Amino acid sequence: MRFSVLSLAGLAFAASVNAQYFSKGWAPGQPKVRTEDAPPAAAAQTSIPQKEAAPSGPLKPSGIASYFDLGKILSSQPSVALFSKLGINITEKLEGAYERAKIWDERVPLITDDNFQELIVNEPLTEQEEKDRTWVIVITVSSSKQDGISRYVDETFDTAFNETVIAGDLPNVRWGRIDYFNVTGITTKWAVWNAPYLVILRDRGQTLRFYKSHQLRLRSSAMRKFLEHEDWKMTPPWTSPYAPGGDREFIMTYLAFALTKIYTTFLLIPRWLLFVISGSVASFLINFLHKPGAQAPQPIQQQAGTPAPAAAEPPKAESSAVPAPQTHKRKRAKGKGSS
Repeated sequence: MRFSVLSLAGLAFAASVNAQYFSKGWAPGQPKVRTEDAPPAAAAQTSIPQKEAAPSGPLKPSGIASYFDLGKILSSQPSVALFSKLGINITEKLEGAYERAKIWDERVPLITDDNFQELIVNEPLTEQEEKDRTWVIVITVSSSKQDGISRYVDETFDTAFNETVIAGDLPNVRWGRIDYFNVTGITTKWAVWNAPYLVILRDRGQTLRFYKSHQLRLRSSAMRKFLEHEDWKMTPPWTSPYAPGGDREFIMTYLAFALTKIYTTFLLIPRWLLFVISGSVASFLINFLHKPGAQAPQPIQQQAGTPAPAAAEPPKAESSAVPAPQTHKRKRAKGKGSS
């Protein structure tokens, strides 16, 4: 009796607690549900979903695209070993590119010899936009970490760019940056041999104005006013036989092409091989320039104990004059006879 009462009490308590887990059962007119097709309700209720971690950093390519990630390929161990044998520190190159990306505003496009035609010369513009388009370009050497002035110019340039984006008051001005140490063709064609420089480019690269750092007030507000009020019009553009449109422009074009080919070729030569070649050429030039000249033959030194050869007397000149008579003998003879 006690067992039955306790059993009924336990069943009532279980029904009150887990009533939501009991199904209503089958009613007439409903299709029959097989047990193997029914969803595992108990497993779904008891399993606790795990919270996925939020991805940190930029999203990396997945699937097939991950096999074509250039940064991943170059930073892999076989690639590092291969480039090390060729004398190229690929890890340093990648870190240098990452450092350049950190010190510069990534929103400012980096202009190179490869994309200059696409970005500036062949930019799709209407007729009015082509008349109003102005490019302000900074030529920098901040990637070398050796020029404090260039880095300060970069910071001022990026601040002025950011303020312009926020204000939105210079719609016809586009901003660009040139890394002097990684661009050869553009700087050679523009006859730029040092940095930093600020360039105002118009007419798809046909009108150029160059400014050194000491020619501008290095403040972001001053740079914005310089562009907003178009004060650059007070400076005459670069006019020279070697400038764009000049009679001798083709010389700078050929020179830029040749120097670019030389630069790209030297990049393919391993550093250790370049050191060997340069050292050999320098040694050859030094030996050639310090080569002793031709000297007069020196007399043969006499060995010890060997008598010196008698010096040949010069031949006496034969005299054709008749010798004078000996008068002193005759005088002595006369003296004896008289005595």
